[in-house]
Amino acid sequence: MALILGIDPGSRITGFGIIRDGRNGCEYVTSGCIRLGSGPFPERLKHIFDGLSELIAQYRPEVLSIEQVFLARNPDSALKLGQARGAAIVAAVSAGLQVHEYTARQVKQAVVGTGAAEKIQVQHMVTQLLGLSGTPQADAADALAIALCHAHSIGLKQQVGGGLIGLRAGRMRRR
Repeated sequence: MALILGIDPGSRITGFGIIRDGRNGCEYVTSGCIRLGSGPFPERLKHIFDGLSELIAQYRPEVLSIEQVFLARNPDSALKLGQARGAAIVAAVSAGLQVHEYTARQVKQAVVGTGAAEKIQVQHMVTQLLGLSGTPQADAADALAIALCHAHSIGLKQQVGGGLIGLRAGRMRRR
């Protein structure tokens, strides 16, 4: 039973979610947000690194799944998001975690069934799939969805024998 840490990086709020992937499906462990405030950006990056390092030390996940950077309208926002991702990835790699990256479309496809899903649909499906009593905050729900995406993609590869097909750009193909 593997513990998967999902991260939805952000320059103001970084969502996290941890699930346990076992034989009977996925089980919720914890989720939440690291709120970064409005201080100098380098201090916010350190806060991401420290917060995730503490979380990793406490729960001991084996894998980090994180959303890839998407093309933003504002280049400054895209750069800050990339730096936030970098801080999260360095925290994971420093602790010896495997890192897997997924596009927003892959995450939505894995959790909702369509790559064009809205945030509210992702929140709803995360709540249903994990049997949660309440709806998680949007950033935490996105992080849980990223962890679920990883669990589903690994499960699919195992179900089909690993060597029969591969996943490329979110699509199945014959090897």
